[in-house]
Amino acid sequence: MAQRYESLTDEHVGFIERQHIFFVGTAGNESLVNVSPKGMDSFRVLNNSKVAWLNLTGSGNETAAHVRENRRMTIMFCSFDKQPLILRLYGKAIAVHPRDDAWRSLIELFPAHTGARQVFEVDIELVQTSCGYAVPYYDLVGERPTLSKWADNKGHEGIREYWQGNTKSLDGMDTGGVFRILCHSNSSLII
Repeated sequence: MAQRYESLTDEHVGFIERQHIFFVGTAGNESLVNVSPKGMDSFRVLNNSKVAWLNLTGSGNETAAHVRENRRMTIMFCSFDKQPLILRLYGKAIAVHPRDDAWRSLIELFPAHTGARQVFEVDIELVQTSCGYAVPYYDLVGERPTLSKWADNKGHEGIREYWQGNTKSLDGMDTGGVFRILCHSNSSLII
């Protein structure tokens, strides 16, 4: 049955580290609710009450628009293997963009991606576990390379152009995405 925790335990962190997919839920005050699956190497536990995840350029930017208006975010992990478990993190998020001071320290936590758009930092208010008995078994075949290849083929300038047409949510909310490209010693930074 469901159990509540004020923060992450070592067992929770170990479970998170073994997962290959997580789901992010957000909504503005009056917007559609958005739930997005996330994969790749894009999630980090910063401490027992704070996590961060890397948002890559994709078809929309609903999460950024929602967090600008309403910081609530739910992140869900679920086990698809032998030991069933669902782990939800409820909290308040901020979007850290390449133009923000905190960007450099956060982006270094993740592998380099041409399409890196924001890092969401989430202050955890509640951790909940539940049984997961109805979640089916699935086997991981591998990560899809498609998103990375798409971004790499566009390049930093192409990604920036794509962002110019991707500045509103489905509900017409501003995503906060105004960017320009700078060169950095290790790679280009988009801010």
